[in-house]
Amino acid sequence: MKRAHTILFLTLIAISCKNPKQDTLIQGKVENEQIAVVSKIPGKIIKILVKEGDFVKKGDTLAILDIPEVDAKKNQAEGALLSAKAQYTMAVKGATNNQILQLEAKKQGLKEQYEFAQKSIKRLSNMLKDSLVSQQTYDEAFAKYQGAQAQYNAVIAELDDAKKGGRIEQQNMALGQQERALGALQEVETANKERYIIAPQDMDIETITLNIGELALPGYTLFNGTISSGTYFRFTVPESKLNKIKKGREITVSIPYAKKSIKGIITSIKQLGAYGSIATAYPDYEMQESLFEVKITPINSAENKDLITKTTVTLSL
Repeated sequence: MKRAHTILFLTLIAISCKNPKQDTLIQGKVENEQIAVVSKIPGKIIKILVKEGDFVKKGDTLAILDIPEVDAKKNQAEGALLSAKAQYTMAVKGATNNQILQLEAKKQGLKEQYEFAQKSIKRLSNMLKDSLVSQQTYDEAFAKYQGAQAQYNAVIAELDDAKKGGRIEQQNMALGQQERALGALQEVETANKERYIIAPQDMDIETITLNIGELALPGYTLFNGTISSGTYFRFTVPESKLNKIKKGREITVSIPYAKKSIKGIITSIKQLGAYGSIATAYPDYEMQESLFEVKITPINSAENKDLITKTTVTLSL
């Protein structure tokens, strides 16, 4: 009996030596590139235009926020811009036609006063030489003459400024105020656009985190989804199998639940940390071996359109 067992054992060894070692079957997972859509400014959700499971395209509106502060600031900015434009126009063009007519009338009146004072001082000057008037009387008339001359020169300068517009410094100051008001309005309009939550690219909506009426804070994720073209396969490969893995190599991945195979390209190989996420619950490796994550991207994106995330896939090495 003992001899029979020995013969059977030797026979099994011989058979195992004759048969080459079969390829190792490695399990992996279907993964999708994740994407999160967040709000940039605080606001209350007043409308949600999609539901979980929907496919949306880049630029589609997902939700609308109510932002009262932006509306108030927009009104303020529009008023400030209107005022600044008026000030700049006034500085460039000068006074209105009515103001110029008033200054022309004022100039004419002061001109007559000046000419009368000029004639008076000439007469008094001759009379003073003949001692017909006192020095005091002449000095009083001369003071009035100088006052009339100063007023006349002042209105001429005022009229000239009104026709030509303000000084270049005043014009630059008014222009600066106008540009600042315009910048404030553009800033408000940019913030106003943020009330519309827009899909950054084609994606499938997985979860919606808030409901209508709830407050969305800056940076808070409103929608979670997956990128439609971002499906890939993730495998955990031990160090001993790396000789069969090469970046850029074409390889076939089997999808058991769908009963089909998909060709892909090895696009990434990176070492997993001590607490890295392993793609299979029963990895075939020695405890002392390092583990590597292998990413395989399907060649034909149309083939992975209906694959379910986190389902099991296999790879023969």
